Amino acid sequence: MSSTPAGVKAPAAELFPFLDLKAQFATIHPEIMEATRRVLASQHFIMGPEVVAFENEVAAFIGAEHAISCASGSDALLLALMAVGVSAGDEVITTPFTFVATAGAILRLGANPVFVDIDPFTYNIDPQKIESAITHRTKAIMPVHLFGLAAEMDSIQAVATNHKLPVIEDAAQAIGAVYRGRNVGTIGEFGCFSFFPSKNLGGAGDGGLITTNDAKLAEHLRMIRMHGSRKKYHYELLGINSRLDAMQAAILRVKLRYLNDWAEARRRNADDYRELFAAFDLADDVSVPATDNGHVYNQFVIRVRQRDALREHLHDHGIPTEVYYPSPLHLEPAFSMLSYRRGDLPRSEEAATEVLALPIYPELMHEQRRAVVNAISTFYRTL
Repeated sequence: MSSTPAGVKAPAAELFPFLDLKAQFATIHPEIMEATRRVLASQHFIMGPEVVAFENEVAAFIGAEHAISCASGSDALLLALMAVGVSAGDEVITTPFTFVATAGAILRLGANPVFVDIDPFTYNIDPQKIESAITHRTKAIMPVHLFGLAAEMDSIQAVATNHKLPVIEDAAQAIGAVYRGRNVGTIGEFGCFSFFPSKNLGGAGDGGLITTNDAKLAEHLRMIRMHGSRKKYHYELLGINSRLDAMQAAILRVKLRYLNDWAEARRRNADDYRELFAAFDLADDVSVPATDNGHVYNQFVIRVRQRDALREHLHDHGIPTEVYYPSPLHLEPAFSMLSYRRGDLPRSEEAATEVLALPIYPELMHEQRRAVVNAISTFYRTL
């Protein structure tokens, strides 16, 4: 018997998932199973050789001198802030158009996030607005490489250098992204990465990483993530418990070998979307991301009028979508103590009402992308 109320249309079954991790797993199943078998046979689950090997391999991939793994991307941000001495009463400049962890890590230390509005085309922090937000309390700048596209790091670094401020790159969505020949995570003092399963390099649970080219900061981070200890039962500072499990490290080592190929497939899918939108003559209705060879497309985000109505139309036609993000952080109740008001950061507020993410995973077929764009075209033809 149907559970749908009388007179209410049943939701359409999705034609395909928004993200198909099963399709990815099918291509690397034997390697993943061998990696997990190896860890189980060792019975070494916390830190150890798998974690060290992964840190070395991912550091080489990113091009950083040091990579320090931790329990999550959120902890990566927290650890980086702790390492530069952010504490109660300090300020950290960042963007409101991001996942909550970016600003949450700042508040967790008793510091205040100072939100700067975004560039309306890249959705990343607008470097031209950073200088005016700096005060004597500013302790760091935290740009986000949103959706897999690098922020405008040269301009950000110039401001940071002028004011002697460290830059913490939130690269949670952008592993492998490149900015003017440099990998994200190697430009500021720290790069912070997430291995949440939906990321381009995703684990079988939570996981995170911090990169740095500063040996002293790297050693400081290694102590902070281990309760402030360099030697067992001896504590040099107050730290936290934030370590990457060996099982996650082993799985991530397998996936890291495929990451460049997966990123290239995402770029091809993005190019195909752009060609399809042009073929369906949707330029006046849909803004698509500009071509950027350094983009790794953790999300493919379009900008449209009547976003919510379009999303409902796509849902009714079995097309999965997501909204990143439906509300900028400065308007969220968790940040109400900062006293921001609607209208303070208009570009972020407007973007939150118009952005829509389409499926972009490497295994997505041309016919599926065409179905997405055809359904969008149908919506605008009927207006």
